[in-house]
Amino acid sequence: MTDTIARPPFDPELEAALLLAGGEIPTTLTLEMIPFMRESIVSGEDQMADLLASRGFVSRDVTIAGHGGDEIVVSVVQKQGRTGVGPGIFHTHGGGMIIGNRWLGVDGFLDWAERFNGVIVTVEYRLAPEFPDPYPVEDCYAGLRWTAEHADELGIDPRRIVIAGGSAGGGLAAGTALLARDRRGPALLGQMLLYPMLDDRDETVSTRQIDGVGLWDRGSNVLGWTALLGDRKGTAEVSIYAAPARATDLAGLPPAFIDCGSAEVFRDEDVAYATRLWEAGVQAELHVWAGGFHAFEAFAPQSAVAQAMLAARDNWMNRLLGA
Repeated sequence: MTDTIARPPFDPELEAALLLAGGEIPTTLTLEMIPFMRESIVSGEDQMADLLASRGFVSRDVTIAGHGGDEIVVSVVQKQGRTGVGPGIFHTHGGGMIIGNRWLGVDGFLDWAERFNGVIVTVEYRLAPEFPDPYPVEDCYAGLRWTAEHADELGIDPRRIVIAGGSAGGGLAAGTALLARDRRGPALLGQMLLYPMLDDRDETVSTRQIDGVGLWDRGSNVLGWTALLGDRKGTAEVSIYAAPARATDLAGLPPAFIDCGSAEVFRDEDVAYATRLWEAGVQAELHVWAGGFHAFEAFAPQSAVAQAMLAARDNWMNRLLGA
């Protein structure tokens, strides 16, 4: 731990959850941990399949062309027997650009797919360091394009596609939204950026505060960005699509929902991104949850602050898709 400064305290319920987790989830990831972390996430796929079946959802995998024309996979998730047309939720998973798969976080979108007769499309973008930038964001953009181009057969209203992701997936969702704006499509109804990973420069107060504590601390963040960008990290050679915090013009983007905890690395870059969206005339809703560490709702879902976080997301999606 280096150069740490005073930080907001963790919410008591969340701190208790961290203590219960003990050493099961490391505070700081290292390069050597990546294979094990990837394997542990893959092993959870059976649980996701059971969850989908128990809730009456079905999924199918489709192989599509990703960045450079290489094959990648997207999964299409919807209620069994679904008919008619509804919104599309295009999902970009989290994992710091280095771990995770397309199923990580999908459970958080099932209620909306059920409520609004929607379809979830979740993309298996390729991971760093084996596939550095621009592979991840370009794979995500390829998946979004495929979704829009196949909207009719998917039963998706092309005017009602929302892009959504958490952590690295939030950063990739923001980067993909910028690509969609600059390449003139596909159109997006909204972007849900859950504690997004936006800035490679490691210069904020919050990144110095969260060093050796909580989940996904400064060291993990430096690892993730270095895996993605290599020697370009922190230089002028990084694109706005890889690190959306670098974008100086956010005009013309779809309405955004952004949340984070007050005690996580991403706090300051997320608040800054929301501020610059407002400055550009873009509608944005921002929530900074007191005492929250990164992705706290996944570890303490019954805590009062997690319940408030989930309710705020639900409220925004209801207003966006219920109109």
